Amino acid sequence: MLADPAYGLPVSIGRDRLFRLLKDRGMQSKLFKRFKKTTNSNHKLPVYPYLIKGMKIEAANQVWVSDITYIRLAPNKFCYLFLVSDLYSRKVLGYAVKPTLNTEGAEEALQMALDYAKPKAGFIHHSDHGVQYCSRNYVSLLEQRGAVISMTGPDRCYDNAVAERINGILKQEFGLDATFPNIKAVWLLAVDSIDIYNNERLHFSLGLQTPSKVYEESVRVRLKSA
Repeated sequence: MLADPAYGLPVSIGRDRLFRLLKDRGMQSKLFKRFKKTTNSNHKLPVYPYLIKGMKIEAANQVWVSDITYIRLAPNKFCYLFLVSDLYSRKVLGYAVKPTLNTEGAEEALQMALDYAKPKAGFIHHSDHGVQYCSRNYVSLLEQRGAVISMTGPDRCYDNAVAERINGILKQEFGLDATFPNIKAVWLLAVDSIDIYNNERLHFSLGLQTPSKVYEESVRVRLKSA
C-alpha cells in the first residue's frame, strides 16, 4: 500500500510496479549475494545443438529441461539442487540434493524422472552444456531411453529460461534461498517445496492450474489418443 499524494489515502500497488518506482527514484537498496557458478563448460566432451528454438510445445513429455542451482550452507559452504522438469507443464519430475557438482546428482535426478514418467523414445532432453550433462554416463542414460539431446548455445542461459524460472520459484517463494545448517535440512525443505510447487501452486502460464494437473491431463489425453 502507498499513500495517494492528493488525498493521503492508501492505494494498492503491485510488487513489480513498486520495485520499478523505487528503482526509478534511486531508492531501491542493492543486494549483494555471494554467487556460485554451477555450469562448467570448460571440457572436451561432445556438445549437442540447440533444438527447441521456436518449437511449439504441445504436450507433456515432449521436452524435458534440466538445471542445477546452488544452495547456501553455513558457514560459507554450498550444496546443489539438481532438477529435471517437464517443459509443457512445468512439473518437476526428478530431483537430487548433493554436496558437490559431480555428475551423480544429475544422473540421480534424471533417473528419478525416467522412472516416474517412463517417456516414449523421441522425447527431447534440453540443458546447458555443463560437464554434468555432457558426461558419458548422463548421455548414455538418455540414449538408452531414446532421448533426443538439445543444449543451450555458448553463454546463452536464456535458452533454458523455464528451468531457470523453476529454480527461482523454489528459492524465492519456498525459502531455498536461505542459508541452511546442513544438507539434510536442505533436502527436507526441497522435498516439501517441490511437492507443494507441483501439486498446489497455481501458475498463470498454465491458466491458474497446477503443474501436476496439467501434466496428468496431457498424459491422459495422449494415452487415450494412442
